[in-house]
Amino acid sequence: MDSQFATSGIAHVWSQGDWVTRSVALVLLAMSLASWIIILWKALDLRAQRAQARGVEGFWHSSDFAEGLDKLGDADGNPFRTAAIEGREAARHITHQDGATRPQLHDNLDVSDWIERALRKSVDDFTIRAQGGLSVLASVASTAPFVGLFGTVWGIYHALLGISTAGQVAIDQVAGPIGEALIMTALGLLVAIPAVLGYNALVRGNKAVLHKLNRFAHDLHAYFVTGARVSVGAEGKVLPIKQQRS
Repeated sequence: MDSQFATSGIAHVWSQGDWVTRSVALVLLAMSLASWIIILWKALDLRAQRAQARGVEGFWHSSDFAEGLDKLGDADGNPFRTAAIEGREAARHITHQDGATRPQLHDNLDVSDWIERALRKSVDDFTIRAQGGLSVLASVASTAPFVGLFGTVWGIYHALLGISTAGQVAIDQVAGPIGEALIMTALGLLVAIPAVLGYNALVRGNKAVLHKLNRFAHDLHAYFVTGARVSVGAEGKVLPIKQQRS
């Protein structure tokens, strides 16, 4: 019954409303579609990144670097594989494993600093990519209620104008138009609430993946500088992997 009333109210507001009321309704519809598209898109990305994070331990228990990369997976946008590759290329570059003979500016940099910069760049690039779209959710969550409220105020204003023009005031003449105008406020909340919940869930998920990526980058830094991963666990026993030679 309530859903039928809401549907009929929305239909009546659309049919009886002016261009401002219809524009507000279309804006809310666009905001809702954008929110749900971003939520679903980022949720799928987050699910894939969590699966990719599970390959980190397999990487460290590989016999060589190439096998470790295979265990990380070859999916596009894998932040763990990207960090490993960029760290490897930075280590090769600073140690002249690429065959470079001419002096370069990085020759004055410490090996540890150079590799750290490369890994930090990889982590920062992932952070920017992970935050993509979240600003849209934040904007929708903060503005949708006010957009709906504007539609309500505009609808009440025109309803009162119609009542004053009729010259007769009765409770049914007031309750109907004003109640229908209040639907715009409800629509604004209906758009904002999923955006808020989706934003909070995605931020928490991104923080968890970013924490794992930072820890992986820290271990990679130690591996490329010292040849061994930072000790983990109670006994600190981790199978080392061999440097890939080319």
